[in-house]
Amino acid sequence: MTYHKILTIQDISCVGQCSLTVALPIISACGIETCVLPSAVLSTHTAGFKGYTFRDLTEDMPAIKDHWVKEGISFDAIYTGYLGSTKQIDYVKDIFNSAAGEKCYKIVDPAMADNGKLYPGFDMEFVQAMKSLCGEADYIIPNLTEACFLTDTEYKAEYDQAYIDAILAKLLALGCKNIIFTGVSYAEGKTGVLVVENGSCTYYEHDKEPNSCHGTGDVYASAFVGALVRGKGAYASAKIAADYTVACIQETAKDPGHWYGARFEPVLGELIAMLRD
Repeated sequence: MTYHKILTIQDISCVGQCSLTVALPIISACGIETCVLPSAVLSTHTAGFKGYTFRDLTEDMPAIKDHWVKEGISFDAIYTGYLGSTKQIDYVKDIFNSAAGEKCYKIVDPAMADNGKLYPGFDMEFVQAMKSLCGEADYIIPNLTEACFLTDTEYKAEYDQAYIDAILAKLLALGCKNIIFTGVSYAEGKTGVLVVENGSCTYYEHDKEPNSCHGTGDVYASAFVGALVRGKGAYASAKIAADYTVACIQETAKDPGHWYGARFEPVLGELIAMLRD
């Protein structure tokens, strides 16, 4: 197996099982060297905790990148998650251009919205900047709400295939030709992932779990990135990531008091086994 090196750029929530505290162990479990660029450090994530601390690391990002360039450091994949500002998006574009290896995957999870709403602190200026970043990516991983914001489409909780097809066409118009569109449901009790790669569209459907967990989008994206860089292909990687995320949700359901994140660690062995198949 070729030994790959990934850079992931997102925040650190010290407690809360999301962002870098999810991406680093999951991608590492895939057998890949995982390098990190923290965009901010928070004592906890922002969903359900009160009085959390926040340190913005935006101004540290250019100097870190400059040091990598000086040392000749480059990456086989660059994967972005939660970014806190349009300035950080500009810095990521620079890193795409200066720290990417010869055949580097550029993967963007436009982590900015869910359930029909933008996350606190984001506005339409940020959405416009995220559109441009997605246009420079090789793969994007939006959920339905993010896809709607990226395409100026009205969010609908109930929809048909024509609605999703129209969104896909607008996403492709942003410039990224490979899309992993998560949380697409055509039937009650079911959900799935639409995979668009090089003009071909496939769909993986599975049962929808009755419970949900904070951070499952980060779990999914990280597992997808790890599988993709391991050479599994987009559809196989999307399926592995979906099956692993379901296993994490089921594991978390065993502990009703674990409300702040997904218990992904006890089922990492299942992810490793999926990668070996």
